[in-house]
Amino acid sequence: MSRRQQDAGWTQPLLLLVRLLILGAGLGVLTGTALKFMAPRLGAGTPERAPLLPQLQESSNEGLGRFEPRKENKALSTKLAQLAATQKDLKIGAFALVLDDGSYAQFNPDLVLPAASSIKTPILLVTLEALDAGKLKLDELLSLNKTIVGGGSGWMGGQPLGSQFTVLEVATEMIRVSDNTATNLLIQRLGGKTALNARFQELGLEGTVINNWLPDLEGTNTTTARDQARSIALVETAEVLSPRSRDLFRQTLGTSRTDTLIPRGWLQGLGGGGGDVNGALLRRGVRAYNKTGDIGIAYVDSALIELPDGRRAVASYMVRGPFNSPRSTNMIRALSGATAAAFK
Repeated sequence: MSRRQQDAGWTQPLLLLVRLLILGAGLGVLTGTALKFMAPRLGAGTPERAPLLPQLQESSNEGLGRFEPRKENKALSTKLAQLAATQKDLKIGAFALVLDDGSYAQFNPDLVLPAASSIKTPILLVTLEALDAGKLKLDELLSLNKTIVGGGSGWMGGQPLGSQFTVLEVATEMIRVSDNTATNLLIQRLGGKTALNARFQELGLEGTVINNWLPDLEGTNTTTARDQARSIALVETAEVLSPRSRDLFRQTLGTSRTDTLIPRGWLQGLGGGGGDVNGALLRRGVRAYNKTGDIGIAYVDSALIELPDGRRAVASYMVRGPFNSPRSTNMIRALSGATAAAFK
């Protein structure tokens, strides 16, 4: 073998290695260049995924339902009308809606009737809206003054003028013992009747109007069964209020002491009797958060009802009739019982 052949033998692998290194470097340059030009497009594509978070949040609210009557339970609506027809001299409004599926029943749902103490439910809603907006604080002190002292339900009106109470205590007592002076304190703090009425209209509570300080025994403050149900549903479906204020709204409604109207009627509709009404409902998987109203000539009860299968319903029943007539309260219980039997 010649020397030239020996040199060629060991140089060929070396040349192959050099070529491979050159090829690798070239591919690296091409890849880097391609990535450089592709990067702006990849970056530009990123915002397309940004809506995922809002969409997820929106779908979670959808799971809470909406105040959106979609399918009428005609059998129940007929039953409500039949019950009302048994007492033709009573003026009656009724509305019930399952938030989860939109099924509803109604009888004169937009009939404007005296609100009595049921006006306190939308007032609680607007109070908590102001809390969320930073316009008031739960520990803010409200002072008792002559303008707003009211008789009837509650104990705050019996305290010395100048006595101070926190917003939290005032709002709680407005619902827990239906304190009229507490309600008037909040009306005053929230800007007065005109300001509250304007907010009610913005919330779609078209028949809900405050014309007088409480107790308003003449029945000049008004609302409707639909408005009452809507004021509760707006909170429960997260259309208004923060989660913290929503919990406080529900917690405050839960302090109401009166179980003689919707809760008792609901229990009767499920075949139950007297005794501990709320305890008996809980044993059947039902819980009611309600607020009543009673000025003798008019009775109201409105509630959020948790059903055994996890669905949630809102219901409101209103009756105007002769002063202190038991037929009015019996009618509300009958309407509630019919709804319970249909929604179970």
